[in-house]
Amino acid sequence: MLAPIIVFLVVYFFIATEIIDKTIAALIGAGLVIGFHLIGYEEALHAIDLNVLFLLIGMMVVVNTLTDTGVFEWLAIKLARVAKGNGLLIAVFFMVLTAFLSAFLDNVTTVILMAPITILLCQLLEMPATPILIMEAIFSNIGGTATLVGDPPNILIGSQTHLTFNDFLVFLTPPVLVIVVVLLGVMTLMFRKTIKTTAQTRKRIETSRPDKAILQPVVLKKALVVFGLILAGFFAGRALEIEPGIIALAGAMVMVLVCKKDIHHSLLHVEWNTILFFSGLFMMIAALEHAHVFEKMGEIILHLCNGNLMATTLTILWFSAIASAIVDNIPLVMAMIPLVKGIVPIFAAQMGLTDDALIHVQIAEPMLWALALGACLGGNGTLVGASANVVISQVANRNNCPITFWSFTKYGFPFMLISLVIAHIYLYFRYFM
Repeated sequence: MLAPIIVFLVVYFFIATEIIDKTIAALIGAGLVIGFHLIGYEEALHAIDLNVLFLLIGMMVVVNTLTDTGVFEWLAIKLARVAKGNGLLIAVFFMVLTAFLSAFLDNVTTVILMAPITILLCQLLEMPATPILIMEAIFSNIGGTATLVGDPPNILIGSQTHLTFNDFLVFLTPPVLVIVVVLLGVMTLMFRKTIKTTAQTRKRIETSRPDKAILQPVVLKKALVVFGLILAGFFAGRALEIEPGIIALAGAMVMVLVCKKDIHHSLLHVEWNTILFFSGLFMMIAALEHAHVFEKMGEIILHLCNGNLMATTLTILWFSAIASAIVDNIPLVMAMIPLVKGIVPIFAAQMGLTDDALIHVQIAEPMLWALALGACLGGNGTLVGASANVVISQVANRNNCPITFWSFTKYGFPFMLISLVIAHIYLYFRYFM
């Protein structure tokens, strides 16, 4: 168990300090866990989540095709005109939109769509783009917490515990709404002096012509039709039992074909370093899972809480959040769900409950909602805590708006703590008052 932990911590050190590029660090780490037989080669390959990678590749191709048409410039100018060039108002509007979209689309899809608009708008208004991009990643993770389809941990919990879309909507949307409102207030206080626009830039916006930004109107119409079909596929994917990754990848290829784009040019704009970074990270985390590290941590939680349901529930919230800030939340949730299922009968016997419905409501639900809230909100703790964070940092770096591990953590960790305090209070008053 010790060897994969040491490899992961050393690699994490290099990712955090950025002494070497994080993609190089992750791939060397993957090579070490396989080379030292801490995990089998086939098992390591199987651990790479192709759904996530296909989603990334597909949406990057889609966004690149739409970028060539000038639609993002058009949208950026339109939004700036609606807000009359008020930078803070635009930032608040973007956060609300990001959180809303993330509740129904994958977080990665949301930030890939929002990032180019944000960067263009910031250039137009001469505002710093980096803090706004970081906030978008944070709010995408928060918005995704609200629904069954918003974040992969919720999808896993829903599929393995038979909780419905409506269950997630009823139990998780209220705390998420409170978190969004509170954090919007905090963000406004933080950025009120830094995100400002000058009278000159506001005047430039007033006299701008958004229609001039559209460079390829015919291609845009075709691309928007295909994009609409991709979005429809995302919404219908669960019912059709088709993963969003394959919908995005196939849709991207249809868009390339219909819009008569050069496939080599389209693939050239994929952030391949991001794809390889995730591949290495998935393999290292699989080695931790293979060594039963997550299961051992779960057993320690149960032992420390000494059979107290409230203490166990709230510990699951905080443990899953802190762990999700360090490692990917998908394998963490996969390891924690069987643990939760295993301790439900222990608490049922202790409380003298025999009715299955009552056991589910009074024992299973509090722990499952704590796991969902912790795993999803904990992703905001660090740059590597969630896929959306990594993706938006790569897009930002490519556009000369560098987001480092510590620049993200400076905003993300405090926002994660505020979110968790609200979630903690919500769970306490809902189930233990």
